[in-house]
Amino acid sequence: MRHRQALSCLTLLLFILVSSSASTLDDTCKSVAARNKDISCNYCILFFQANNTSTTADKRGLVVIATKITQAEAANTRERIDALMASGTDKKVKGCLSECRVHYTIALNWLEAAAKGIESGNLQDAEVTLRGVILGIDTCEEGFRKLGIKSLLAAEDATFTAGCSIALTITSML
Repeated sequence: MRHRQALSCLTLLLFILVSSSASTLDDTCKSVAARNKDISCNYCILFFQANNTSTTADKRGLVVIATKITQAEAANTRERIDALMASGTDKKVKGCLSECRVHYTIALNWLEAAAKGIESGNLQDAEVTLRGVILGIDTCEEGFRKLGIKSLLAAEDATFTAGCSIALTITSML
């Protein structure tokens, strides 16, 4: 009988912890959407589904997860840039792509620094770093606008910027 009671208590405690963590993700995404008109609560939750530990993370953990997700996106975009450059686009477009590649390479390093800053409690530096990452990708898009052509990376840049914005918004809430 005692064994069954202990098991019931343990099950209840586990349920409360999981519900509380899922609530943290939901509450955080609601706050992100309220603070950032470009990101909906649903988008935020879908964004975090790329990492299954997000359902049990606290806010600080969610920022670290967001930086890791965006790091993966940056690496994928850099690979796409390499493929586009190898496909024989004209010289001006290659120059623009090359600049974007530099910004994504910097983003990979800075996102790592931001994650470490969050983990160590250095939130101000992490915010500055995340803002810098977003500005770098804006610069990439500006290069295409200056050429007067549609960005070859518009979708990737938008997704990446949204992920960085989620990380930045949560960081500002800590």
